[in-house]
Amino acid sequence: MVIFNAKNLNIWFGQIQALRNVSIEIESNEILSIIGPSNSGKTSFLRMLNRLNDLNPGFKMSGWLEFAKEDIRKIDIESLRKRVGMVFALPLPLPLSIFDNIAYGVKMHGERNRRKISSIVEHSLKQAYLWDEVKDRLGVSAFKLSGGQQQRLCIARTLAVNPEVILFDEPCSGLDPISTAKVEEAMLKLKKDYTIVLVTNNVKQAARVGDRTAFFLSGELVELDRTEKIFTAPRDQRTDGYIRGKFG
Repeated sequence: MVIFNAKNLNIWFGQIQALRNVSIEIESNEILSIIGPSNSGKTSFLRMLNRLNDLNPGFKMSGWLEFAKEDIRKIDIESLRKRVGMVFALPLPLPLSIFDNIAYGVKMHGERNRRKISSIVEHSLKQAYLWDEVKDRLGVSAFKLSGGQQQRLCIARTLAVNPEVILFDEPCSGLDPISTAKVEEAMLKLKKDYTIVLVTNNVKQAARVGDRTAFFLSGELVELDRTEKIFTAPRDQRTDGYIRGKFG
C-alpha cells in the first residue's frame, strides 16, 4: 500500500529552489533509503513528510503530496507529527530521566494511567533494543547514556506515541560502528510494523538496510529502484558515479 505519494513536488526557501518536480511513492512497511551529496534536496524532502519545512518563513511549495491518500496540507499538523515521527542526526534527549524521556510524549497525548505508561515505556525501549541496557536505571538522567544509547532512546521516544512512519535524518552520523549496527538492527526489525524513510550520507548503510533506494541530486530525484539494482546496475551514470565515490 502506498503511504506517501508525491507528484511534481517543488519547494523553495525564499529564492532558492530545493526540490524540482519530484514524483515518488513510498510504500508501507518498507525502508526507503535516500542518498545524495550535500544540498541535493534529500533532507528537504524528508522534512516535507511531516511538514517541518513549514517552520521556515521563506518556505513555499507547488505540486502534490499525499499522506494516507489525504492532502498533507489539510492534515492537522499535531496529528501528522504524531503519525510521522522523526529521529534527527544528533540525539536530543530531554533533561529528564530515561523513563520520563519516553513517558513525556505519551503524557502529552493525554495518557495518565501510570501502569499503562510504564508498559509503553518498557515496550518502546525493547523495540529500540535498549531495554536490557537500561532497565535497572530508568530513573537515571538520559544524559548519562552513551551517544549510541541516546540515539536509541530517541527512537524509543518516537515509538512511544505509536506512529505509522519513522523518518531518520542521518541517525548514525555521529556514532561508532557498534552503535551504528545496533540502530540498523532496530530499523530492520521495526519495518515489520512501521514505514521507515532514511536519509543517509553513508551509501553502505543505504545498501545494508534499504528495500529501495532513491538518489537525489541538485533537488531532483535522479533514480529510484530496488536497492540491489541501484548498487549493482544503476540506470543513470550520475547514480553510478556517486555510489563509486567519484563526487559527493
